Amino acid sequence: MKIFKILAVSAMVLGMTSCISKKQYDALSTNYKQCIENIGERQREIQDLKSQNSALSGENNLLKSQHDALKSSLDACLANTGKSSSNIDKLVGEINASNSYIKQLISNNAKNDSLNLALSNKLKRSLDNVTDDDVQVKVLKGVVMISLSDKMLYKTGDYNVLPAAQEVLGKVAKVINDYDKYSVLIEGNTDNAPLSSPNLPKDNWDLSALRGTAVAKVLQSQFGVDPARITAGGRSEYNPKATNMSVSGRAENRRTEIIIMPKLDEFMKLMDIAPKK
Repeated sequence: MKIFKILAVSAMVLGMTSCISKKQYDALSTNYKQCIENIGERQREIQDLKSQNSALSGENNLLKSQHDALKSSLDACLANTGKSSSNIDKLVGEINASNSYIKQLISNNAKNDSLNLALSNKLKRSLDNVTDDDVQVKVLKGVVMISLSDKMLYKTGDYNVLPAAQEVLGKVAKVINDYDKYSVLIEGNTDNAPLSSPNLPKDNWDLSALRGTAVAKVLQSQFGVDPARITAGGRSEYNPKATNMSVSGRAENRRTEIIIMPKLDEFMKLMDIAPKK
């Protein structure tokens, strides 16, 4: 509501340009544009939150369904007087253990989703002045994915990172270092245009893998990302995002992806708290 009030006042003042100096007009115009940009950012954050809420609602419904099934089993057991009290106690214990696990799982999922959303929003703000065609950031299945275009990173058919890409990789590295409990996976990808050479890269497998490791080395050596957190490799032409029948599709497929996700031991902790069967 405050934002819309600011916009209304800014619009009214802009209509009175004949009564104010050019310096005041320019200041009001800048303020108006900043308000418009802030609204756009808030709308993007709202859409992200809606997506996260929808996913959590689905998980919650599934867990409720499992809980209802367990409760039905208990009711059936209580109705059957032939069952021993020890079996009933065992079933009650399993239900209590399941309830405890469900609550902890929901809590952990909510925490991870909140961290991922905050990480994604921070990356989007850091890379706000970069062309959307060159850098894309999104949250997918609990991980943050940064897709970088090949034209920004490398020369055609080459794997050495261009100096012009240092600024973007520096911004990405800053966020990665801020979230030091997360792992970093770097994947090189190519289109299906054949590459044959006696020297490296010999084919698309080599090219994609060398590009992935080249970005990893820049993050490590230039920006201090802990190499123990990094996994780097290539997927050649076998993980396309678009058709290779068009120029734009092939360009999209020649991407390098930086995937930021919780470390494996965090998932193992969830497995350790699962109720024993």
